[in-house]
Amino acid sequence: MHNKRIHSSIGVGLRHPHLDFFAQNPGRICWLEVHSENYFAPNSPARQQLRVIRQQHTVSCHGVGLSLGSVNKINPQHLTALVNLVQEIEPSLVSDHLSWSENGGIHFNDLLPLPYTEEALDVFVGNVQQVQDALKRPLLIENPSSYLRFNHSTISEWEFLNEVQRRTECQLLLDLNNIYVSSLNHGFDALDYINAINQQAVKEIHLAGFSVKEIDKAKIWIDTHSTAVCDEVWELYRTWCLHNPNTATLIEWDMAIPEPETLLHEAEKASVIASSTANTIKVA
Repeated sequence: MHNKRIHSSIGVGLRHPHLDFFAQNPGRICWLEVHSENYFAPNSPARQQLRVIRQQHTVSCHGVGLSLGSVNKINPQHLTALVNLVQEIEPSLVSDHLSWSENGGIHFNDLLPLPYTEEALDVFVGNVQQVQDALKRPLLIENPSSYLRFNHSTISEWEFLNEVQRRTECQLLLDLNNIYVSSLNHGFDALDYINAINQQAVKEIHLAGFSVKEIDKAKIWIDTHSTAVCDEVWELYRTWCLHNPNTATLIEWDMAIPEPETLLHEAEKASVIASSTANTIKVA
């Protein structure tokens, strides 16, 4: 099955253990997504290898460190490094998260949730505008997985995202696994979320796996990106493709990283769904 042609809208996350594989095996997949911060150092071996891979593949840049939800201004050194990477690599898409991870110079090794309030919305919108002005292109904002809700939130997550998009003209990265995980943790219908999102603004889909933990006899679903995509998320993707063909779609796998062929096998599953609903087109 691993020699089948994969639909050109389907990509996989490029992680460090797979740099050599994709550098030496061009043509196995059309596009790859990297975590931007791993390639900020311009003279690093990783950046040099990314230059080689970029000659053979379309690449997108997915960030985890802009901390767009922080009250503080965007870190200027971080933004400069991102701008330099984007100018050199010329990625098809640039994205980050609806979250925060820095406060007062202290960086947290996690994507932390926001209260969905008008005040938080104003902060987030301002930060997105600052980044887009520097990049001179739209930024994609990804919906998070969530494990708690703030009592003083006044806006649903999908309304918050839609309003950010309306005010900034950014684009959206819809993580279907995150929606599914959050729906199980909070008891809403994942399809209601998907149907409420401004689907015209969605330029990328993420598919991944999750883990389940039991705490005090209660289950919590955690977006670990450590397993294959589950059947329920595949079904959400199939529903998405029926109305939104050819959306750039990524297989994410960040923990317990498997062999590249396992990622490509997941990409082939996505390809079958995408191919059944649309003609093949170029991602970039």
